[in-house]
Formats: sequence, structure tokens, C-alpha cells
Amino acid sequence: MSLTTEDVHKIAWLARLAIDPAKAESYARDLSGILEFVEQMSTVDTSAVPPMAHPLDQAQRLRPDEVVETNQRDRFQAHAPLVEAGLYLVPKVIE
Repeated sequence: MSLTTEDVHKIAWLARLAIDPAKAESYARDLSGILEFVEQMSTVDTSAVPPMAHPLDQAQRLRPDEVVETNQRDRFQAHAPLVEAGLYLVPKVIE
């Protein structure tokens, strides 16, 4: 897949990125190379490769799921400026 400078400008606009117009040609060439490499990788047969979460097939160390701290909500909310029904009240920031 080959990208044009117009494609690069459109992608930059969609991503809200400011790019130097003088470098748009170089960006188009580099991005086209990346896309060609991804296209080349998608042709590899991976049907015999099992899906895995970790390349070394290690089990994740997990700690026991148990409560180790006491509920201190009332203590923390005592310092809050506004609290109602166990909830912190904050100013509205979206209009």
C-alpha cells in the first residue's frame, strides 16, 4: 500500500498532529514502508502457533484475593469539604 502526501495530511488532521509540510513526502514514504511490512507479515501462516499471553509461557504470580485493610471511608471523608450519603461531592466541570 502506498500513501500519498494528501493521505499523510488527512491522517495527521484526524490524529490532530501538526506536521511539517516539507516532511510530508518523507512521512508518506516511511508510513508506506511500515504498511508494506505489516502486509508482508500478514501472509505468514500462523495456524500452527497457539495463542499465548506471554512469550515465555509463564504463569502469572497472583496474591490471594483477601482484604488486608480496614474500611476507613468515614475517616477520609471527615477531611473532605462536601460529602453526602457516603459520596464525595465535587463541582460540576462539564457544561
